[in-house]
Amino acid sequence: MHILFVCNGNVCRSVIAERLTRSIAVEYRLAGVTAESAGTRALVGFPVEPRAAEAITGLGGDPSDFRARKLKPEHIDRADLILTMTENIRDEIAEMTAAGARTFTLLEAHRIARVTGARSVAELHRNRHNLSLVGRENISDPVGLSAKAYCEAGDTIAEALVPLLVALAPVHTPAGRQWGRPPPVVQPARSQARLSPLVAAQHNGWYA
Repeated sequence: MHILFVCNGNVCRSVIAERLTRSIAVEYRLAGVTAESAGTRALVGFPVEPRAAEAITGLGGDPSDFRARKLKPEHIDRADLILTMTENIRDEIAEMTAAGARTFTLLEAHRIARVTGARSVAELHRNRHNLSLVGRENISDPVGLSAKAYCEAGDTIAEALVPLLVALAPVHTPAGRQWGRPPPVVQPARSQARLSPLVAAQHNGWYA
């Protein structure tokens, strides 16, 4: 399953999601999960925003060797699942392409999988409609805000990603390892040593 993450500038939220997905796929041995990101108004060629890079590192990912890219049709065409940071971006992609059935906000996809038990992109699409949540499943852009805002955005992304990815992809548990119910993500502003989402992000207890 190839996942495309989309935000505006492609230097913060979508990069955090991309790099955490790569780490989660390795840690949880999620077969065939790959990820990339792009921006609708990308700062083309820019590296990860420094505070976003700190959030990625603190959550167990690798922010190195990244340059922002503008969203192109080929990115959408090769994605099995498109996860956006806001509803506006989701709707923009759905309107200009035929990818609406595989395009969700990250928080929307997380909520559908948790509530309905969806275990495929097709099942997410069949169960997507909940008008009471319109306008509430966005991840705000922390660019230009405090370090705490970046930490909060990173934690929100990590808390949604871990259970969603485990729900949608086969899990190969390492021999001798037991998956318990990990504690919530700690607020990183209190310490430079953050728990990674691989052991700390998911606390709702709905692994597949």
